Amino acid sequence: MTKTPPAPVLGRRALNRATLDRQLLLRRTRMSAQDALTHLVGLQAQNVKPPYVALAARLDGFDPEELSGLMARRAAVRAVTMRSTVHTLTADDLLLLRPLSRPAVERELRMFREGLDGVDLERLAAVARAYVEEEPRTPAHIRAELARHWPDADPQSLGIAARARLPLVQVTPRGLWGRSGQVALTTAEHWLGRPLAEEPAPDAVVLRYLAAFGPASVKDMQVWAGVTRLREAFERLRPELRTFRDESGVELFDLPDAPRPDPETPAPPRFLPEFDNLLLSHADRSRVVPAAHKSRTWKGNQALSTFLVDGFLAGLWRLDEAKDGSVVVVVEAFEELSRELRAAVAEEAVRTAAVLAAGASSYDVRFGAVADGPARTGGRA
Repeated sequence: MTKTPPAPVLGRRALNRATLDRQLLLRRTRMSAQDALTHLVGLQAQNVKPPYVALAARLDGFDPEELSGLMARRAAVRAVTMRSTVHTLTADDLLLLRPLSRPAVERELRMFREGLDGVDLERLAAVARAYVEEEPRTPAHIRAELARHWPDADPQSLGIAARARLPLVQVTPRGLWGRSGQVALTTAEHWLGRPLAEEPAPDAVVLRYLAAFGPASVKDMQVWAGVTRLREAFERLRPELRTFRDESGVELFDLPDAPRPDPETPAPPRFLPEFDNLLLSHADRSRVVPAAHKSRTWKGNQALSTFLVDGFLAGLWRLDEAKDGSVVVVVEAFEELSRELRAAVAEEAVRTAAVLAAGASSYDVRFGAVADGPARTGGRA
């Protein structure tokens, strides 16, 4: 009997370049915002600006008004899906992905069971649905309405239960570029006028995950989705996929014809938002995050915006807009940069600022501390 040859090994740089290519970060791409959202299977969006920053790093000629227009037309939405976190994604993908991510969303209820003693969750979902479909409601209003029906329950737990049981979306103007608006919620079905998918579609989503994040392990996708028991889907698809191993021997799956660039392919600097999908969508993040820097993207409970050098996490940044119309990008590198790299990082910083703060009177780049407020002495680029 002929032995099956061992799966090829992909080193860290090979995985890095493949993932950057899938994430549209190896080179900016001429692609519509809607097509990019579809390809990337949504963008994490606890805050309003990160999806705009994420697309500015990935798309050639990106105009924030394009994404904003999709949301205004209800072709894109902000809603809780993967990992039970808010994402900006296409309306089609919300209807597809919400059933798949439901276990992750409902898992939150375990921490609030004590506050829901005696609450009929099916009735709660019906009451909440009728209330938010009458008109969009703030989370505080939803909690207050549910507390009228269950006065002995914990209001916060009631609100979490509504979020877990209903596919709620944040309605506009929340999320629109240059606009402000508090969170107001209604159901996806009411906002979009279409039903959710009847059943989760794990096989189809596995293929899309690999197209955007591969090569990847089963555990990688489970971390991205926030759900377990995806092994069966990978096994069903195995005949259609290629397999590799990382340097630790973990089996990786990939689409046969997906790009896997040479590990030495140049990777220019890129400025990413806090919570960028690139940094959150694998169990083993060493393909992008060096071990020495893995805990440096947070300050307390606050996530910080990051930038890449040579494809790997290399530092933090923030954009400061002054009253006189000028913009300063503050850059904090984790390690000393060569003069050439420093210039390349500064150039990318200005390019990013020109998209996110178009029309500013001037753009400047300063190297200093990001997390501690105004930049310390570090010199201009």
